[in-house]
Amino acid sequence: MSQLKGQQRAEEKREEEDREEAVKLKAVLEDKKTVVQLTAKAGTDGRLFGAISSKQLIQALDKQFGITINKHKLEMKEPIKMLGYINVPVKLYKDVTGTIRVHVDEK
Repeated sequence: MSQLKGQQRAEEKREEEDREEAVKLKAVLEDKKTVVQLTAKAGTDGRLFGAISSKQLIQALDKQFGITINKHKLEMKEPIKMLGYINVPVKLYKDVTGTIRVHVDEK
């Protein structure tokens, strides 16, 4: 029994550490300076030729800020297809959701 309780305490501590790490990452992602810059070709109406996928967004985030996130944590319902600023929600932990600000500019 004591071994099981020890395992439960260790698991709770690990979960709390993971949650704290997610909260810190959320603060970094939602900082005003953290805006992922992407460029793409677009038509005159501001719609992109093609789209920006979650994979491209994750690669740009890693390249520009050194932040690595699993692309499955992004809550993008569909790829980005317009120029401008877009907020992309990210599920960092069970109850911690952050937002990545993305700026898509024309090439």
